[in-house]
Amino acid sequence: EKQFKRAYQEASNMKGDTSQNLIGLLERRLDMVVYRAKFAPTIFAARQIVSHGHIRVNGVKCNIASRQVAVGDVISLGAKAKEMALVIEAQGLAERDIPEYVAVDGNDKVTFARVPTLDEVPYPVKMEPNLVVEFYSR
Repeated sequence: EKQFKRAYQEASNMKGDTSQNLIGLLERRLDMVVYRAKFAPTIFAARQIVSHGHIRVNGVKCNIASRQVAVGDVISLGAKAKEMALVIEAQGLAERDIPEYVAVDGNDKVTFARVPTLDEVPYPVKMEPNLVVEFYSR
């Protein structure tokens, strides 16, 4: 809850629409980029892969799941992660597509191309971030 409230406060301090900023901040998290790149089958598995040190950001090992990824950062799998059954299974999943804002650079590397807008993010349910903003603005 503290992290989420901090994300809301950061989004509200930015210029522009707070709900769009909030979505952008949440999608820039390293664990979310790992999940969107199909390196992990679930968001929880993505957090675990990051926290176990299997992910590299611009060639440097990173184990902080909440790290903000900058536009142009290259996220790649570590050497051991390329052979993990969990990663191979996730890359074979047909029900999820890699969004446009995560550019694929081969089988084990992606580049975070740009910060997405709400309508670009492939959520399985209709999300209303304006209600979250309304809740936290009290």
